[in-house]
Amino acid sequence: MAANMAKFRMSKCLKLARENRLFARGFRSRHLARWQTEGTSGVRWVHTNPWADGGNVSGVSVEVGDKVMRISTGKFARFADGCAVVEIGDTSAMVTAVSRTRPSSAGFLPLTVDYRQKAAAAGRIPTTHLRRELAQTDREILVSRLIDRSIRPLFPAGYMYETQVISNLLAVDGVNDPDIASINGASTALALSDCPWNGPIGAVRVGIVDDEYVINPTRRQLSRSKLNLVVTGAERNLVVMLEGSAENVLLPDFQRAIKTGIKETQKIIRGIQTLQKEVGKEKRTPPKLFTPPEDILEQARKLATEKLQVVFTDPTHHKFSRDNAVQEIRAEVDEKLKELFPDAEPFMISEAISVVTKQVFRSLILDTYQRCDGRDITSLRDISCDVDLYKPLHGSALFQRGQTQVLSTVTFDSKQSSLKMDPIAEILGGIKQKDFMLHYVFPPYATNETGRVSSNSRRELGHGALAENALKPVVPSDFPFTIRLTAEVLESNGSSSMASACSGSLALMDAGVPISAPVAGVAVGLVTRTDPDNPTDIQDYKLLTDILGIEDYMGDMDFKMAGTKKGVTALQADIKLPGLPLKIIMEACQQATMAKSDIINIMNRALAKPRNTRKEYGPVSEQLKVPMAKRAQFVGPGGYNIRKMTAETGVTITQVDEETFSVFAPNTAAMNEAREQIDELLKDKREPQLDFGAIYTATITEIRESGVMVKLFPTMQPTLLHNSQLDHRRVNHPSALGFDVGQEMSVKYFGRDPATGMMRLSRKVLVAPASSVVKNLNLARTPTSPWVAQTSGEPKEEENDELEEVESEDRQNEREQEEGQVEEATESSDRSENTSSKESTTHAAT
Repeated sequence: MAANMAKFRMSKCLKLARENRLFARGFRSRHLARWQTEGTSGVRWVHTNPWADGGNVSGVSVEVGDKVMRISTGKFARFADGCAVVEIGDTSAMVTAVSRTRPSSAGFLPLTVDYRQKAAAAGRIPTTHLRRELAQTDREILVSRLIDRSIRPLFPAGYMYETQVISNLLAVDGVNDPDIASINGASTALALSDCPWNGPIGAVRVGIVDDEYVINPTRRQLSRSKLNLVVTGAERNLVVMLEGSAENVLLPDFQRAIKTGIKETQKIIRGIQTLQKEVGKEKRTPPKLFTPPEDILEQARKLATEKLQVVFTDPTHHKFSRDNAVQEIRAEVDEKLKELFPDAEPFMISEAISVVTKQVFRSLILDTYQRCDGRDITSLRDISCDVDLYKPLHGSALFQRGQTQVLSTVTFDSKQSSLKMDPIAEILGGIKQKDFMLHYVFPPYATNETGRVSSNSRRELGHGALAENALKPVVPSDFPFTIRLTAEVLESNGSSSMASACSGSLALMDAGVPISAPVAGVAVGLVTRTDPDNPTDIQDYKLLTDILGIEDYMGDMDFKMAGTKKGVTALQADIKLPGLPLKIIMEACQQATMAKSDIINIMNRALAKPRNTRKEYGPVSEQLKVPMAKRAQFVGPGGYNIRKMTAETGVTITQVDEETFSVFAPNTAAMNEAREQIDELLKDKREPQLDFGAIYTATITEIRESGVMVKLFPTMQPTLLHNSQLDHRRVNHPSALGFDVGQEMSVKYFGRDPATGMMRLSRKVLVAPASSVVKNLNLARTPTSPWVAQTSGEPKEEENDELEEVESEDRQNEREQEEGQVEEATESSDRSENTSSKESTTHAAT
């Protein structure tokens, strides 16, 4: 019976396998045929594959700069289409790539890149409440964008199959950044997989340390570097992606850094190609590429070209009127194409119209040197600037460039308001806290849309990071406040991130921040005519200064550069082609530099330099010196005085060192109120001069676990009389001696503690010790009890003995207990001897 059931289950499984319903789709497509042929031979397929013996690990080492990059595959994640492990130093990143074989319904390449920082890789436990990794951090999102922008341009046109690339950190040494390893790992995983991809690529980081170009600098070198530039390159020295920040680096030095980085990427590309020839999979042919047929394209050109040319050559159109006119043409042509091609897919017809629209738009620029708004290829849009918009704000500015409008506001706060990094981010990012933050906000109304207003998207985080990098080098590091700069896009028609840098620079100067120089940014676009069979073969091109939103969408590059008149502070290049020659990149740098200088000249008309004084409603910060002897008087018991002052005035007080406190007030009125309270606290109360060794009457003001708080005079601050100075016996709580608030006692004064400034008092030295202690002291010292001499105040030497006794409180108590035990033992021995002698005498008398 059992054998029959087993045969039935096996036949059922084989039936499901033949019907293609037994395994998951990904597993089914790759392994089902092989399983069916080998499964009937009596040997399980898993026993005949590398999974049985741990796999064959292949690798290659590439010398990049002064470091060795090791790339390996074949050990981890073998179910993925491609997997690679990249090691730089002791930092290791594993990257996997998987692409579906069934097309997606999206009208674009659905590529997802996830970069995850693992706390275990850094030898730490996450500090979240669940002690595990939760949502992606800003750093993870920014690195994910770096990987995405590096690999997306090399997918074939019309490839709309869902693809996912995941970077997993295996180990982090805290010396080498894992982002470069992740980009190269993604390149290797895609190159080794069967996914259609025109790679590989290579990526390096370039720094300038002591006027020397350093490839993949360490964390310590990067902290001293004037440049932090990530360069991604393809074969034949083509540039695929650029992302960098700099401390006002000169343009020639920046261009040289790009060339140096591209040269080093070629070594990585050759190493990946070597590994690809050894263990790479054959690229699969997609069932379908979503490119429109030539016959539909030809009819779309006949129907739409002339009408589109009329729209794109009319400079009176603005953003929405132009878009509406194009949409009307699209709708009209779409209906006619559906009549001509009734069997064609709706997506193919729509894609054909999009292709024709781009061709017409680009041809007008390439052939006539004119743009759709009437400008030539190097002209800027109309720019207007306004500052000091609202008096209560610490600083504000409005920057308008064409139909792009950004409002920036500056807010000051105390140093305690700086962004603190958790230990994991500190290890992986190298930043402990941020005193300057730029938050980029892009609401839906900026493009006449409705939408959900929630947390920042990946795009907003990326644009905000770019604008922050542009302004950070000019902000002084010793500024006494934490700065939050908010850039809110009110209207958007191209290059809102660079407009945020311009408005942010004006807002900082309006707030009185002594920046080293004004900063401006501009976006440069690119329109090319390429060989249809080889997209990297560029036959003609035009660079466009200060691009519109439609020029960004229709073009091949969005090259953003920001900086001062002297140099460059930030750069970001998003390239849609599989790579651009260095010549075009160098020309874009030159064109952006000229436009940046012109924009700064226009901004200077509104505000040329930082204001000498901050606004009336701005915060105030002062340094306060408090002597050691008055620190307890200023802070109060348990910090009571500071907490009370914060609640009443709104100031923030932080201790800088032993005698220095920093006082931050939100405005001048709050600082004046706090200053009055501070003066009252530190006011000389005309405390009576206390004599060393003198006896005073103290009043108990508070009972504590460790002792009692007493006052010698009403004008003096309470001071602690510790339990060890209350009595010769060990006292666990003052209530054991019957003390109560308001009770008076006699204490002896032994000066102030040189470290804390607190008074040193003792009641113990005025209280007669237990009889056993007196006997022991009489036997050990002199016939005259030292305690009588202490209370009478005769010899000076005994006062020094008392001071020593106060300073060694615990040791004296222990010594007294031991002496008491010895005395009790001696008395017990004497009593036993007396008893025995009396008994012997009685016996003799008897």
